[in-house]
Formats: sequence, C-alpha cells, structure tokens
Amino acid sequence: MTTIAVVQKEGFAAIAADSLTTWGSAKESAEYVVNNQKILQIGQSYLAVSGPTSAKLAIKGHFANKPQVDLTSVDAIFQTWLGLHTALKDHYFLNPKENEDDTFESTGVDVLIANSHGIFGVAAHRAVQQFSKFYAYGTGWQHALGAMYALYSQPDRSPEDIARCGIEAAAEFDVHTALPITCYRVPLAR
Repeated sequence: MTTIAVVQKEGFAAIAADSLTTWGSAKESAEYVVNNQKILQIGQSYLAVSGPTSAKLAIKGHFANKPQVDLTSVDAIFQTWLGLHTALKDHYFLNPKENEDDTFESTGVDVLIANSHGIFGVAAHRAVQQFSKFYAYGTGWQHALGAMYALYSQPDRSPEDIARCGIEAAAEFDVHTALPITCYRVPLAR
C-alpha cells in the first residue's frame, strides 16, 4: 500500500506521498522502481493515489483523454468519479466484487486531491470530502494524521513541512510506507 497526505494552510495546499510498493511481504522501493511516484498531475490538480499500482496507471490513462476534468468542488469531483468508475469497469477491467455487504461497488482506490480550490479526498466507494486543514489515506494514515495534527498549529510550519512530516511518521511506523517522499505545493484561490 502507501501513505498519502494533503494539507492546506496560509494560502497554499500541499500534497505528499511515499514511494514504496508492496506485494504481500515483498517490497519494491524507489531504489529499484523508476516509476515510483504516486502523485499524478491532472490539469491544474494533483492526485495522490492509494491502492493497487495498476490503479494509478488506469487513472492516468483515463484522464489523459479528458483535457477538461473538473475537480473544483465536491459535486464536480463526485460526477467525475462516476465516469471514472464506469471507465475502470469497462476499459480497465476493475473487479468491483469485494464484499457483498457493501451498498456500493468499490474502486479499491482512495485518492487525495490538491488544487487551487482546496484539498479533497475520494474514498473507494466514491464518497467525496473537502478538508479544511489536512488529511491522510493509506496504510499509515493514522501515523500521518497524528504527526500533522501535532505540527499544524505551529506558525513556522508550511503546508509542505506538515505533509512531509506526516509521511515521514508513517514511514517510521508503517511497514507499507517508505521514503523518499514526493511533495507538490499549490497556491489556493483567494
């Protein structure tokens, strides 16, 4: 899995991700995998992907054919994700049959988004949330949230510092998270 984080503070948003891929008990670190980035740039937005490695490639492929992707609000992201889910099933062979007790099919992917409109999260069942300060997904999410919570109110900490520290904490304590970190910064619209 992975750990991904978003933060917004003082007119900027930051998004960060680790670089480790795991398959059961096997690790594929950035030292061995060239395409280890888990953050995609789609238009003016950055998307950090937590889930199967193939999901990043499928999402990138889907959005490559759609130059006008609207990721500016909860409602717009939800509508965009409905189309993505259909494409994942029809063109990328998503197997949505995880748990028959689920009310909705799952993509098996959690995504964080940072753009000039704010920071957002899309959970595997397409629940979209806009966050006011910070959030994290992935196997080390609890470690990342704790670290970001401890740092957020410190005036000398930038959004990038906070997001990076969240991923660093996860890398320290979660076996499915490792350095190096990728991080991007976006100015927020006023």
